Amino acid sequence: MPLRLAERVARMKPSASIAAKHKVTELLAAGRQVVDFTIGEPDLETPPHIIEAALAAMRRGDTHYTLTAGTPSLREAVCRKLERDSGLTYSPEEVVVGCGAKQLIFEAFAATLNKGDEVIIPAPYWVSYPDIVGVNDGTPVVVECDENTGFKLAPAALEAALTPKTRWLILNSPNNPTGAVYSRDELSALAQVLRRHPDVWLMTDEIYEHLVYDEVKTVNPVQVDPALKTRTLVINGLSKAHAMTGWRVGYAAGPNEAVSAIAKLLGQSTSCASSISQAAAVAALEGDQSHVGEAAAIYKRRRNRMIELLNGTPGLRISAPAGAFYLYPSVGGLIGRRASSGQTLRTDLDVTDYLLDQANVAVMDGSAYGLSPYLRLSFATSLSAIEIGCTQIRRACEALF
Repeated sequence: MPLRLAERVARMKPSASIAAKHKVTELLAAGRQVVDFTIGEPDLETPPHIIEAALAAMRRGDTHYTLTAGTPSLREAVCRKLERDSGLTYSPEEVVVGCGAKQLIFEAFAATLNKGDEVIIPAPYWVSYPDIVGVNDGTPVVVECDENTGFKLAPAALEAALTPKTRWLILNSPNNPTGAVYSRDELSALAQVLRRHPDVWLMTDEIYEHLVYDEVKTVNPVQVDPALKTRTLVINGLSKAHAMTGWRVGYAAGPNEAVSAIAKLLGQSTSCASSISQAAAVAALEGDQSHVGEAAAIYKRRRNRMIELLNGTPGLRISAPAGAFYLYPSVGGLIGRRASSGQTLRTDLDVTDYLLDQANVAVMDGSAYGLSPYLRLSFATSLSAIEIGCTQIRRACEALF
């Protein structure tokens, strides 16, 4: 008898970014020379002092279970980091550590959503938000935010999306996939809307916090409106700024009722994050921070070169992202074009297939992020890959005209 899957699994879509990574890996293994712009993680190495902290932890025997919410030293380090970088004051009891920011987003919704509860998700969005909400019996309410608003949620759009069933609003700044960063004034306007709806909680995903460019500064909504602190969950982690994706350490800070509920679920799933990774995370947050600025400078140079190479490409419209490490160009000018194979490009997914077939470049389609017709191109890769890949994209686009 075949295994009977739960309905929640049947209605859940695989992660588009993970699927793309698998496809590229298979093509490379088969000998295909593919330039990979789907990458959603730093290509930089974890800084040496963080690795040394992990080795020291293992040598002194820190290889056992920790408290479910995280080691006291890491939760204290998180509190100091939030105060230092954002002026936010939290106690260790208001912090919970998980196996990456993604797990904490999942568990937060598992802890708070009942069937039919709504979560407002501005689009473009990180691919996992809608499915994480849906698998936890919530209803994702997607609000499209186009180029006219800088891909950011406008107060009127938020007000229109709110209903008596709304439980959460997710704000991701800097944004994946667009790189959009909310200003203090923009957050203040959204906070005014939330003040009129005191039952709605706010989740801020700040995983790209330090990857910002051109003098842009990130701001947390609680900095703008401290009254939001009693219903805001701050999500962050070590993956992007500290090049620690494989270490799987994230943290959430917020009211004790939310943090305790998340910890309760963690106690019945992963028990705790890796003790070794937590020791490394303390070093990342407390030690020399120069690598963070250096990484941002590297990504800025790559961003600028990618824009320089792609500007003027027929069918593409490029805008410079303020943060993260992705371009999100419009490919509206390519829709309706016919390839030499006879295929007509009708969607941005068709464009990604065309670029893979004709340019040997792998990119993500905008439909995976909730807004078409766009592509997501990661510049978390080498300058040489950017030179080759962008040149091949340009040639493939020119062949359509």
